[in-house]
This record gives sequence, structure tokens and C-alpha cells, in this order.
Amino acid sequence: MTRTAQSSKVQTPSQPNLRYRGARAVVALILREMSTSYGRSPGGYIWAILQPVAMIVMLTMAFSVLLRSPSLGTSFLLFYATGFLVLRLFQELATAASGAISFNQSLLAYPRVTYVDTLVARIILAVLTQIMVSAIILTSIFVIEDIRAILDFNPILKTYAMTILLAVGIGTFNAYMTFSFPVYKTVWTIATRPLMLVSGVFYTYEDLPHFAQQVLWYNPLIHLTGLMRTGFYSSYDPTHISLTYVALVGTIPLFFGVLLLRRFSKDILYK
Repeated sequence: MTRTAQSSKVQTPSQPNLRYRGARAVVALILREMSTSYGRSPGGYIWAILQPVAMIVMLTMAFSVLLRSPSLGTSFLLFYATGFLVLRLFQELATAASGAISFNQSLLAYPRVTYVDTLVARIILAVLTQIMVSAIILTSIFVIEDIRAILDFNPILKTYAMTILLAVGIGTFNAYMTFSFPVYKTVWTIATRPLMLVSGVFYTYEDLPHFAQQVLWYNPLIHLTGLMRTGFYSSYDPTHISLTYVALVGTIPLFFGVLLLRRFSKDILYK
């Protein structure tokens, strides 16, 4: 009786450690990622804001010379921001997820760190950073241009949720592919360079000719930029948006990415 009681007392404190071990590993990886990606000073995060701001301003300056008004509304800044920030979220999040294993490979030798921890840590940090950047930029545009519009947050939140799903799915699949086949990273980079032109950043789906609409419909990002703008422009009512299609494009690679990473997790550790 005494030995049993003593052994149970000794084992009890270890339970919380096992339960929260994964969470502690994720937090530690997030802090490490913050220091390496953005530095220990606020300058890194300022640069994360200035990059999309510079691109939006460049688009505004270029197209305001050629066009009297954007396809929707009167603000070039707001129109391009509602498209570019969606693309930016996808690119940054997919890139963060795809490089999670390669970036943290040395840490996978520790038994308390798994490939899931590295993926989750990078995804969380990228999502929080891009949401912060989007909030700052959009709020600044509304204040600077004195825009008074009633926002519909339902499609805006849906856009961010679906963009995160799409980026995490593709990024997880790419995490395995880029680590197992280094040439894949180069192929993916080349294949996705035209995304700025084909994702509805500086035009709407309805502006395109019928043939272009049929081709670009298969780009899930053009669904998301259209959905995003419905939250800012009450008169905009696109009919091409299919969230089911976007969900499939995000879920299928996520499934196979997790399956491959789990199947070859030991190969990743010792490669």
C-alpha cells in the first residue's frame, strides 16, 4: 500500500509535462522564428509592413495615370490593397510552411520537437504577422483617404480563413516536396511568379474577356480576391466565386502532405 501510494505521487507531476510538451515546443519555435526572421528589434516588423505598402503605392501610381478610376469604388489604394493583401497572405504563409522542415531540420534531432511543431509554429507566426500587416494597412487607407464605408466582415473573415486553408494545404505538401526533391523549389518558384498577374489584384474577374475568365477561374486566388472585395464594396456581387473549389484545392494537398510527412518522418530526421 505504501509503495503504491508513493509511486503514484511520483508519477503524477510528469503528466502535465507530457500534456503541454508540444505547446511549449511550438512557443519556443515561434520565439526562435521571430528572432531569426524579424530580428530582435521592431525594425524587422516595420519592414514587413513597408514591403506591401510599397507595392500597393506603386500599383496606385502606375494605374492612376492610365485609368480615371479603379474597377470598383474611387480609391485606387483600397482597390489594390484588397487584392494584394490576399495574395501576400497566401505567398507568405505558403512559403513559411514549405520551408518549416528545412529551416528547423537540426532541431528535429531533439525528441521533444516534431515536424508538426515546426509547421504549426511557422504557420501561427506567419498568420499573426500578415493579419497585423493587413489591419494596419487597411486602417491607414481608410484614415488617410477618409473613406466612409460600411464593411461586411463576414466575407472578409471567410477570405482570410480560406486563404489560410489554401496556403497551409499547399505549403504542407511543398514542405515534403522541397525537402525530398530540392529542384522542386525552383520549379514552384518559376510556376508561381505570374500569380500577381492572374489573381485579380489590379482588376476584377468581370473585367476579363470570356476566354480569360474560363482559364483563370481555376486559379483559387481569383475567387478569394473577389470574395474579399465583396466585404468592402457593397455594390459588388460576383457570381464566379466557389468556396467549395477553394476548399478542395487546399484540403487535398494538405491531406497528402501530412500523409507523406508522417510516412517519411524518419527519413527527414536522418537525411
